[in-house]
Amino acid sequence: MKVAIPVTQGKLSSHFGHCEVFAVFQIEDNRIVKEEMVDPPVHEPGSHPRFLHEIGVSVVISGGMGMKAQELMNQNGIEVIIGVCPLPLREIVEMYLQHKLESGENRCDH
Repeated sequence: MKVAIPVTQGKLSSHFGHCEVFAVFQIEDNRIVKEEMVDPPVHEPGSHPRFLHEIGVSVVISGGMGMKAQELMNQNGIEVIIGVCPLPLREIVEMYLQHKLESGENRCDH
């Protein structure tokens, strides 16, 4: 399983589509086995959900995400968790793996 987190200035991005990179965590046996930073494609409608699907991401954790992006994620079989507090990236994934991560208010403005 792969978990992606949009990152801006080294922290969880509050706006999914405008992130600088994606932190992608490879999960095996409920443990993080690999972490890498992946450059997103040029931001165009539908580009990010399609890209994440193509690289095998099954979960996206974000501070905020527009409704259209959420719909496209669902169409690509990607679970979406939004409204997450800006904690250290690895800690966010660990909380997800322990079923302790909760969605909050969508911090995206559209």
